[in-house]
Amino acid sequence: MGKTMIRKAAVIVLALACVVAFKAWHDTMRAPVVERLVIESPALPAGTKPVTIALLADIHVAGPDMPPERLARIVTEVNGLRPDLVAIAGDLISEKRTATHRYSAAEVVAPLGRLSAPLGVVLVPGNHDHWSGWPALAAELARYRQITVLRNQAAQAGPLVIGGVDDDFTHRADLPATAASMAGLIGARIVLTHSPDIFPQVPVDVDLVLAGHTHCGQIAWPWGGSPATMSDYGDLYACGVTRQHGKVLVTSAGLGTSLLPLRLFTHPEIWLIEIRPPQR
Repeated sequence: MGKTMIRKAAVIVLALACVVAFKAWHDTMRAPVVERLVIESPALPAGTKPVTIALLADIHVAGPDMPPERLARIVTEVNGLRPDLVAIAGDLISEKRTATHRYSAAEVVAPLGRLSAPLGVVLVPGNHDHWSGWPALAAELARYRQITVLRNQAAQAGPLVIGGVDDDFTHRADLPATAASMAGLIGARIVLTHSPDIFPQVPVDVDLVLAGHTHCGQIAWPWGGSPATMSDYGDLYACGVTRQHGKVLVTSAGLGTSLLPLRLFTHPEIWLIEIRPPQR
């Protein structure tokens, strides 16, 4: 190969690298896409007003891509959607080695303290929350009365029963304890979990499972799917809406990043889910 051909090939490779880098930074830093879903629950009596849930996941506050200032802007966007309930599926923080800055628990939680929803905010921990020091995060979260942390527990939120499962990836999940805690409550049944991998074991009387953890692969193939999902089920539960055995799973791509501070062919997202009684 002549020198001219080598130079042309080098220019083409450099141009492609620049295009991919630009695409990756755009995918990482773009405003979250609002994904919408409507489901019907027979547990809601006819005439019950629909309830909307905003699902956030995998915030991963850390530099360079998710400083608290960016999270504060996302919180403003969520409040503007006027959800009845905000559900956060874990991983508030990131301790990734590629981070340009790591933030304190107080800095991570403070923007979340400005979330506003009539039925409050429910939250479960993720694996990075446990790895980064859960007690400090828990202490900060406890300062905000509208935030309820659930660890294999349940809570009533208006016409909804929310079961919050602790992190499955770090072997802290106890689905039977969560289901037992939900048993005495009445309403549409929602399970909030960090990892979607518990979905096959969730009881069939649960209407909706909300999860994160996978980032929809974070770095995906342009034609769909991704090299890694951090799920034992591969792509099966890794992204979007899955319906099985009368249950609905929503796995969010999340907001921030893990390991590498980049996305590619995935995007940050907020899910806005409306739950209503069956329509005639």
